[in-house]
Amino acid sequence: MLRCTTLATISLLATVSLLSAQTAPSESSPPTSSPPAVESPSTVEPMEDARPGDHWTYELRDDISGEVKSTITNTVTDVSDSEISTRSALLGSPNFGYQTFDRSWNLINNGIWRYTPNDGTGIRAPLAVGKTWSFKSTDLNSTAGISWKRAGTTKVVAQESVTTRAGTFGTFKLEVHLKFKMPTTQPRNSRPCCRFGTRRRSITG
Repeated sequence: MLRCTTLATISLLATVSLLSAQTAPSESSPPTSSPPAVESPSTVEPMEDARPGDHWTYELRDDISGEVKSTITNTVTDVSDSEISTRSALLGSPNFGYQTFDRSWNLINNGIWRYTPNDGTGIRAPLAVGKTWSFKSTDLNSTAGISWKRAGTTKVVAQESVTTRAGTFGTFKLEVHLKFKMPTTQPRNSRPCCRFGTRRRSITG
């Protein structure tokens, strides 16, 4: 299951006892005050490893009406030292989709497209607001004879809480900027072009 890395803030309050003087302080002595509270650095919980049987469900809703348009359930089917395999099921459809990710949840293969080395849309732990990284890959659809060059950047833009029916979870919001370019060496019925896109997503538990 796609797990989140949550930020737990631990506040430590340090108090200092004031020792009483044996003699009364002089009138010119400045007043004493307790030191300010000391806050420890924030720590990030490590991401839990995926296990076969882990599953999560997406409800795709209309932005205006809020009506559920489709429901997709992803289930982890296999985990190795280098890869995570999942199965996708669309509610109401007898068909399944299969995906292979690396251990950082970058997509490698979805049964139609293969991404070399990966599609770059996974994470790079540990996550922190402001962290940015870039990626490049080659996307190949061997059945259709189409190849794309992919480049992009990912930035962690926020940390927030998300409430679902399963509870409230700490999340990181990632903003992904993508650029696709079709090489000029394509079949005659294809033409080189570029597309740009921005995708936002949250890493949740």
